[in-house]
Amino acid sequence: MAPAFIANYKSQYRQILGYLKSLGVNHIISISFGADITTWGYLNYITKHNMNGGISQPCPAIVDYIEKYVPELVDKLVPVHSPLMCGAIYARKYMNITDKLAFLSPCIAKKSEITRPQNRGYVSYNVTFHHLMKQLSGVNTAGYDAGDEIEYGLGSVYPQPGGLKENVEHFLGKDVFVRQIEGEKHAYHFLQTYAKRVREGKKLPFLVDALNCASGCIYGTGTDPERVDDEDILFEIHNERTRRQEKKKKKNPWDKELETAKRLENFNAQFAGLKLEDFLCTYNKNAAISRREISENEIRDIFHTMNKNTPEEQKIDCGACGYEDCRHMAQAIALGLNRKENCVHYLKGELELEKTQIQSIHDELQEKQKRKEALYEEILNSFAQIKVSMEELANGNQSSAEDATDMAQSISTMSEFTDKLQDSMARFADAVKGYDEVNESIIKISNQTGMLALNAGIEAARSGEAGRGFAVIANRVRDLSEQTKDTVSSGKEKSGVLLTAIQLLDEEVDTFLNSIHAINEKTSALAASSEEIAAQASVVEEVMNRIAEQMKEVIEQ
Repeated sequence: MAPAFIANYKSQYRQILGYLKSLGVNHIISISFGADITTWGYLNYITKHNMNGGISQPCPAIVDYIEKYVPELVDKLVPVHSPLMCGAIYARKYMNITDKLAFLSPCIAKKSEITRPQNRGYVSYNVTFHHLMKQLSGVNTAGYDAGDEIEYGLGSVYPQPGGLKENVEHFLGKDVFVRQIEGEKHAYHFLQTYAKRVREGKKLPFLVDALNCASGCIYGTGTDPERVDDEDILFEIHNERTRRQEKKKKKNPWDKELETAKRLENFNAQFAGLKLEDFLCTYNKNAAISRREISENEIRDIFHTMNKNTPEEQKIDCGACGYEDCRHMAQAIALGLNRKENCVHYLKGELELEKTQIQSIHDELQEKQKRKEALYEEILNSFAQIKVSMEELANGNQSSAEDATDMAQSISTMSEFTDKLQDSMARFADAVKGYDEVNESIIKISNQTGMLALNAGIEAARSGEAGRGFAVIANRVRDLSEQTKDTVSSGKEKSGVLLTAIQLLDEEVDTFLNSIHAINEKTSALAASSEEIAAQASVVEEVMNRIAEQMKEVIEQ
């Protein structure tokens, strides 16, 4: 646990640590103790090797920068591990802790340190304050309580600006000159000029205490950004050290009231059981990034890709990218050391462009929405027209069904009449046939009458003058017989024609009757279909009403 955690969360940290222990954390070690080991290692290594102008190692961002961009200063880095790694090594080698170690960290750059090849296997996780507190948001930690396990001294002031300087001066005296540097813009510019000073053989300070963050680790890149101006954190660092000193029953072995030499003697005695070589580290001397001269054409092309096309845009020089000016940033991009996305003004321009595009898309969507609403209105109007038509169709079908029913009844009545007509025609045909039989009888009688008249004429002729009158009567009877025969024959012929006509009429009536039956069936089917259509029209109308309501809901949304 970084000492800055206590300072940042003075009223919560014990509850948070207790909650973590309830989840399975077995040990809590303050890296303030690791800072004491680092100070011990610095003092012993520098004095033993008579090192002058050494650069402190606690900040991994400073170490990475020196290895990559100022490789001539690698030999100036004090080869003693940072407080984090000293604490982890102590936990592994001297406390024999085999658990995985997680670092509650104020710094995102510590990830770079714990993943260095020589450091792997010591610390598994770099858990930043900000990330941890975000994960614990809403968790009730009340009722939990825990603290760290190891006592420590001045290591608690390490995270604040000048913390290392205060430690060194406490044990070596104010006569040693410790150069204190904080803030990325100041620190990296200083290292460049410091390298030049080394090359020129100029006098160097005893030690350089350099940190990437302007306010030290207590306001590091992994802390809550809203706490960056909280001065109470600095007071808490001071108060925590005071509280720990008051808790001790005996006098601090390196109390400030003692002589400097005695403080150092007691301090070394405190760590007499440690081996300095366990806490030494090495640096990568092959990490330097090769440079080449960048042409003006390349610079111009880079600026063009960054949308910096005017002299004013190319000289904003805000320093937010970590470089002194826009030109150095362009050179770094050309060398593949940086990306244009790390320029806040480029991102701002991109965001403005994206904002414009989003607005354009928004306007287009609104226009589409308007067209969609107009289309919906048109569809609703069409539905209304269809609804009216369906109502008319339903009403028409209902009327048609009623008319078809009436027609079917009329046709049924006509069918009954036709059946009666056909029956009457049959009786009439039978009567005509009976009339023919009577005619046959009349013809026979007429023939017989003619024969009698003929015989009477013959007898009258034989009678002479006396039979003349009877002969006249006989002739008249024969004539009347012939006329009767002719009339009956003519009637017979006409009755034949009439009978044929009756037969044809009967056949036509039969055909007409079949047609009436067929029409009756179809009319009945038509009536049923009309009723079905009317029913289906009602169903369609209900469906259309539901669709119309849904369309209205879509439009309102």
